[in-house]
Amino acid sequence: MTRRGTEALPRAARVLGADVLPQLYGRLYDRYGDLHWWPARSPYEVMVGAVLTQNTAWRNVEKAIARFGDRLSPRFVEEARIEDLAEIIRPAGFFNQKAAYLKTLTAWFKGYGYSVRAVRPEPLAALRAELLALRGVGAETADAVLLYAFGFPVFVADAYALRLLSRLTASGASVRLEEARALFTAGLDASLYGNAHAMIVANAKAHCRAKPVCAGCPLADLCETQRENIS
Repeated sequence: MTRRGTEALPRAARVLGADVLPQLYGRLYDRYGDLHWWPARSPYEVMVGAVLTQNTAWRNVEKAIARFGDRLSPRFVEEARIEDLAEIIRPAGFFNQKAAYLKTLTAWFKGYGYSVRAVRPEPLAALRAELLALRGVGAETADAVLLYAFGFPVFVADAYALRLLSRLTASGASVRLEEARALFTAGLDASLYGNAHAMIVANAKAHCRAKPVCAGCPLADLCETQRENIS
């Protein structure tokens, strides 16, 4: 893990202090270890899952992906009628919109010959801009695709990360997505981004819920919100 001067970091980092990210990662790792996230059989399945997980629980994504059987491939999605594709992914919710998003993302991937090797040499900033220009691909989806499907050093800042940073600072002010992304990118070694994201999600489900369950949380003594709740 690496640390950089707090003067270059966003507001949340200056509130939290220089040492909080290594501590945060260490505490979470002691509890959860290597989670080997993202669960997928191929980079393209990661891409599909990144779209399907929008506004739904992962268990619903698993149900939707299972309905593809052994047919899940870029060419199948490209050639399928959008009505049929929507029916396959119905368990993930918002299936009509997500079917269209999958078509769009798959068409982007086709521009690289459906080849991870063709994507990898491209500049990260250019690829992220291309993905963000696609309908239905926001920052979280784009970053998940870049990190988990293609192995780029991108931290996936999501609602769980924003909630965690907001509660750690107890400032009452919301943390912006790009601010969270910049903070974790600056504070952690790139090799840790994937597991850090996975552990934050796991801890959010166990403890840092919409209504927090602070008892037993590995971050409790670092959390200003928890201190306020017991003061």
